[in-house]
Amino acid sequence: MLDPDKNRIPKNAKTVHLTAVCGTGMGSLAAMLKESGFEVTGSDQNVYPPMSIFLEERGIPVAMGYSPKNVAHRPDLVVVGNAVSADNPEVAGIRDLGLCYCSFPQALQELFAAEKDLTLVTGTHGKTTTTALLAWILARAGLDPGFLVGGIARDFGASHRLGKGGFMVVEGDEYDSAFFDKRPKFMHYAPSRTILTSVEYDHADIYPDFESVKRAFSSFAAGLPEKGFLVHHEDVPVEVVSAASCHKVHYGKRVKSVWSLGGVSVDPPWTQFEVLRRGGPYARYKTRLMGVHNLQNALAAIAVADDMGLDKDAIGLGLETFSGVRRRQEVRGVAAGVTVMDDFAHHPTAVRETLEAVRPHISGRLIAVFEPRTNTSQRKVFQDVYPDCFGPADLVVAARPPRQQKIAVEERFSSEKLVNDLKKKGKDARYFPDTGEIVDFLAAEAKQGDLLLIMSNGGFDNIHDRLLAALRGGAAAKAETA
Repeated sequence: MLDPDKNRIPKNAKTVHLTAVCGTGMGSLAAMLKESGFEVTGSDQNVYPPMSIFLEERGIPVAMGYSPKNVAHRPDLVVVGNAVSADNPEVAGIRDLGLCYCSFPQALQELFAAEKDLTLVTGTHGKTTTTALLAWILARAGLDPGFLVGGIARDFGASHRLGKGGFMVVEGDEYDSAFFDKRPKFMHYAPSRTILTSVEYDHADIYPDFESVKRAFSSFAAGLPEKGFLVHHEDVPVEVVSAASCHKVHYGKRVKSVWSLGGVSVDPPWTQFEVLRRGGPYARYKTRLMGVHNLQNALAAIAVADDMGLDKDAIGLGLETFSGVRRRQEVRGVAAGVTVMDDFAHHPTAVRETLEAVRPHISGRLIAVFEPRTNTSQRKVFQDVYPDCFGPADLVVAARPPRQQKIAVEERFSSEKLVNDLKKKGKDARYFPDTGEIVDFLAAEAKQGDLLLIMSNGGFDNIHDRLLAALRGGAAAKAETA
């Protein structure tokens, strides 16, 4: 066991080591520490691109594998990622040397957010896009915010920024902080403003049921400062919202919400939408974001930016110029007239909303390619829910869930059952146990004007580039024989 008295950040820390540094959040934190003048090292058992290149370019040495030797130089502080367990050999080194240690959210709050006017973006869905959008609105308004987001914000070309201004925007999730602190990460932050996008069941590996998820968010809401400001979606459970004693406003599709959507029109690549405040006109904006769910994410960002004192035109400039986040409705390429799009969707709600969002923007078929990869989607928690989420798709291709060995057989999600259930609903659906088979099938099946929407939270065996290469190869072969 680690000494609880050493779970602190020394005031004059100069050297920091990050255990499990190659996660998106930990890698971004490492870069922020380096840019702030700390001497930074790291270690991980999976050191590979793009994170290995990201850290190398910033002069951060990373050891392959975990070992007490990685902390033998006695860093002033060790940040322990939540991928690390108590029996990790590097943890033994931290203990034996009596080193100070902390979790990722502890470090981010104390070393970067404490001196800023912090906006925390939480919720089951939409955190990454909303965080990046708000940060961009503030940046275009000249406020130079700091931020940390769980993805690459395309306008910044990064997942983090120190920022010289007084504002900071951070994505805070409900996953546990570390093996020595099982509280959700968002419990460590002290925001003056908070966005709560949604509360649904997810993270089945740590939350046994929806009630436990609601309790976590309720505890968070109860801890918000009375002088704070909470912007929450209209569908967030009442028991969660009522736990907060701060000023609260809600947003969503219904006119009764403080912030709501008026008329919406789609003229690809633009979506124009009217914003209502307390039922009356506020402004009309346009954005490249697709889908009503993203317009609601925009409402949350608008509400916070308005509370910060930004004028309507400044907010509109940010909305209009926002390029989005990588892996969120990101077009990876076009080959033989077929578009390959990447999206992080894995939760049933995200799958449905993403498909509904994309549908109005294409002229050909919408082909959904789904890889259940997360700890929740690999379990049968939503087995009977997923079949109702693929309605907008013309064709559904389901992959075999990877790495299910650690999940009990009776708890595993079945892609084969999903396909059979979709067929019973009259949907064209196919199951393939191998990614190569999916590539071969789609290269032969896809036609000009089709959109291949790849939905996975992982690399999916580099399916995007493989599809584009196969489509180009097929087009070239047809040209030669013509």
